[in-house]
Order: sequence, then structure tokens, then C-alpha cells
Amino acid sequence: MQEDFLHYIWKHKKFNQTDLNTSDNESVVVISNGEHNLNAGPDFFNARLRIGEQLWAGNVEIHIKSSDWFLHNHEIDKAYDNVILHVVWEHDAEVFRKDNSVIPTLELKDYILPLALTNYNTLFNSNTNWINCEKDFSEVDDFTISNWLERLYFERLERKSEDVLQLLKQSKNNWEAVLFKMLAKSFGLKVNGEAFLSLANSFDFSILRKSQSKQETLEALLFGQSGLLEVSIEDPYHKSLQNDYQFLKQKFKLDNTLVVAPSFFRLRPNNFPTIRLSQLANVYHTHQNLFSKVIEAESIEDIYNIFSVTTSEFWKTHYTFLKASKSSKKAISKAFIDLLIINTLIPVKFSYAKFKGQFVEEAILELIMQLPSEKNSVVDKFNSLKNVSKSAMQSQALIQLKNEYCDKNKCLQCAIGSKLLNR
Repeated sequence: MQEDFLHYIWKHKKFNQTDLNTSDNESVVVISNGEHNLNAGPDFFNARLRIGEQLWAGNVEIHIKSSDWFLHNHEIDKAYDNVILHVVWEHDAEVFRKDNSVIPTLELKDYILPLALTNYNTLFNSNTNWINCEKDFSEVDDFTISNWLERLYFERLERKSEDVLQLLKQSKNNWEAVLFKMLAKSFGLKVNGEAFLSLANSFDFSILRKSQSKQETLEALLFGQSGLLEVSIEDPYHKSLQNDYQFLKQKFKLDNTLVVAPSFFRLRPNNFPTIRLSQLANVYHTHQNLFSKVIEAESIEDIYNIFSVTTSEFWKTHYTFLKASKSSKKAISKAFIDLLIINTLIPVKFSYAKFKGQFVEEAILELIMQLPSEKNSVVDKFNSLKNVSKSAMQSQALIQLKNEYCDKNKCLQCAIGSKLLNR
């Protein structure tokens, strides 16, 4: 039995409300259940009850056992002085107010509607290994799932915006610097994300600004700070980058001792850090005010146009400094730009709007709904239960659902779980 289930039962009145009696056999009439409090303090505020002949207005506290009151130290917390009813599954101890009067207790287990308890046991006592509602997920109607996934997507965006705004604080309110750091991490993908972020954090964004006019200078900055120029190689381009980096290092007093070395291991050549850093350098060489252009972009095509860049000439015939390869135009693919939109550009646009007090939810939805659903184990498993992910909005929402609700057994706060409990 979960305490959250009792919250659910009380909030949605899933109990027999006729002939309710306290543990002292006083009648209870519920006029208003109160407002559910999800923060610290009593569980329900401003309830209105008739207990015996007395009309009460105040708070309701809910526990599995009455003795949990003392386990949680409510007897010494002033926030609980106005509790008018203690709702429990099992009454095993009397609870007193400061004036030594007994707080009335309602033992709920004898009043819960049998179907609600059956649905609860079905949901939480299933023998599945993935999610609690695995066997019943397909029964939930499309409207409920669609609305819930949209809400979950913005819940995920809100969480990401907290990280963005923290990064903004660290960057002294420089939105261009925030975008650069987030893009750097995204260009590194999963393998080199933290390495590229440490690279972006290793110098002030103003240094990149001063190096933007020449792509080779930008590459010298990024390759040098990442440690990719430390080995001596008999190649004119490599030597030129080394010379440029030594000049930048002395001029700006650069230090890369805290930069994590990027990895080539188990990466496809197009994702080698050399290729991704060259592309990132070209993005900033091409667009002097990238943040403004990202914020002003209103369509997916606008964003594709901004990020449709290639590497510098050297990397068209190389994947590493050591060996030449067949010539190929290593442009940023649309699939990669889609990842940038999902993981960086939309979170930045959403966070900036939130920072400015603007509402851009409809514009954000219009963007994300144009992108195809991501393919990963979580999304694939949900789709095997019911085909619910048709765009990147839904796939992002499903990740939020799995990580923040299913894995944490928060079915009672989930619209899908609630729907199944109400069958």
C-alpha cells in the first residue's frame, strides 16, 4: 500500500461516503476534500467536514498508519496545528493536539470502493519487468495519451530550462555563450559531449568572438584547447594550426589542463571529434550572431539553413591528422541538425522566452511536431505496446514518462495510471 494511493482515494472520493465514522465512532460528512498540497505541510488544505455535530474547516493529513504522525515528527511542527482529520489505512495510535485533545482519525480501509482497490492491486502487483501498466497500456484511449504526452514534453522542457538558466548564471547572462556551450556538448554527442563541454568552458566566449573572422583561427582555438595539436605531425595544415594556437594561447593566456581529451573509440568516422569540431568552427565562422538567428528562426527550414555547413577544406580529404582519405563533402546532416533542434535549440528558445516572460508554447510545439520520432529502446518499447510516438515531441515525452513516472512508480501522478485506476 502506498500513501499516494490514499491521497488519490481521498482526492477523487473513491470511497463510500455514507456512514463514515471516526475511530471514536463519530460520524463524518465530507463537504469538501480540500486542495491537494504537493509541497511541505499537511496533505490537503482548506477541507470542510462535519464531525459529529461540529462543522470544521482546516487541513487533512494522510498516512498509512496513525503512528506515522510521530515517525514524521508532526507533533513538533506548527504547520500541523490546524489538522482537523487524520486519514489512515490502519489506526494504530492516538494523535493529540497541543491542548491534548485527540485529532479525529478516519480509518479508510473499510470504506474504499472494491473496484478502486482491485485496479490498484492490478496495476502495482503486476509481474512485468518494464512498467507497471505494460499489459494494460494499449487499453488507454488516444486522447488521454496525447494530452498527457504534450504535458510531459513541456515538463521535460521545464527541467532542461533549469539547466540552461543555471548555465546562463555561470556565463554572466551571456546567451551567446550559453548557446555555444550547449552546442559544443551536442556536437560531441554521447561519447564526447562532456569533453566538448569542458572545451567550451575552458575559455571566455569573447575569445571565440575575436577569432570568428577566420575559420582556420577558430579551428586552431578548438583543436588546440582539446589537446589535438599537442602531437608533432609532419603536415603543413597541422603545423599552421599549431602556430596559430600558440599565438592565441599567449595572447589570451589560454589553459586547457581541465579539458577532457576527446575520444575516437567506437565512433563512426563522420562523428570523429576532428570532424565535429571543424563543423562547429564553421558554424561560428559563418554566423557572427548565431544566438539571434536561432531565436528569430520560425521554421525547421530556417534552422536547416543556419546549420547546413561543412568542414574546412582539409577535412574533406581527412578524418584524422595522420591519414588522407577519399574526398567527401562532410556536411552536417539533417538528422544531426534534428538532434541539435531537440536537445539544444528548442530548450534554448524555450528558456530564453521564459527568461523574458514570453509564452512560446504553440511555436515550440509547431517546431518539434515537424521532426520525426526518435528511435531508441524506450520509444520502441512503448510503440510495441501501442503506436504512440509519431514525432519528436512524443518521443521526448515518452522518455520523460519512463524516467520520471514509470521507473519511480509514480503511477498515481500519471494520467495513464489514473485512467487505468478509474476503469
